[in-house]
Amino acid sequence: MSDVLLRERQDSIEILTINRPEARNAVNGAVSKAFAAAFDDLENDDGCNVVIVTGAGDKAFCAGMDLKAFAAGEAGDIMGARGGFGGIAQRDFPKPMIAALNGSALAGGCEIMLSCDLVVAVEGAMIGIPEVKRGLLAGAGGLFRLPKRIPRAIALELALTGDPIDAQRALAIGLINRVVPPAELMTAALALAGTIAENAPLAVRGSKKVMLEAGEVPDAEGWAISNAALPPVFSSSDAMEGAVAFAEKRKPVWTGK
Repeated sequence: MSDVLLRERQDSIEILTINRPEARNAVNGAVSKAFAAAFDDLENDDGCNVVIVTGAGDKAFCAGMDLKAFAAGEAGDIMGARGGFGGIAQRDFPKPMIAALNGSALAGGCEIMLSCDLVVAVEGAMIGIPEVKRGLLAGAGGLFRLPKRIPRAIALELALTGDPIDAQRALAIGLINRVVPPAELMTAALALAGTIAENAPLAVRGSKKVMLEAGEVPDAEGWAISNAALPPVFSSSDAMEGAVAFAEKRKPVWTGK
């Protein structure tokens, strides 16, 4: 396991930590490849139900692409890892992902955040896509994911000015889910992940799949996507276990089957 990405398991929750605080956790080739390998592993790991992505230190969640590494010829590894930038930007990962912003998420760091489903951030964290200030485009999903998560006018402001917003404004516009003091970040992220992990894994993954696939299509297509997702969940052992546990007034024991 590469030391640029730390892995920790707490019950069924996997914590992935970008471990380059000296570089504000910027993504170089090693980080992208390590993330790609971790997500490949976790995708088929029945013991993992939720993934938390965070950064080391207290300065930045991720400052985006490591431009020094890019200039040194690592572009292929940074952008071409399985799953795209950071091993995550283009990945269709079935399990819930939570970004725990220990600091600012800028440029590619914001796009890694947007690749996650839920976000918990520390007070004072800044979020933005400042690429236009460097003559670049946000090319790892930010330009189409932001306007799906926040009002288009605000997304355009972020993209065209390059100016960031703070965590409190991000919370107010619905971009993130929680803002907490720094000392409470992982407690809050683990609590959110734990609440999700208590639910039936197949039902959670099916719910995520339908929401992501059907959220931007007409209702007729949404019904088709939703109806296709129902049979494998409703016919599962966990569906029966949920009903029986409810009737017996006990906590269900999920098997993910």
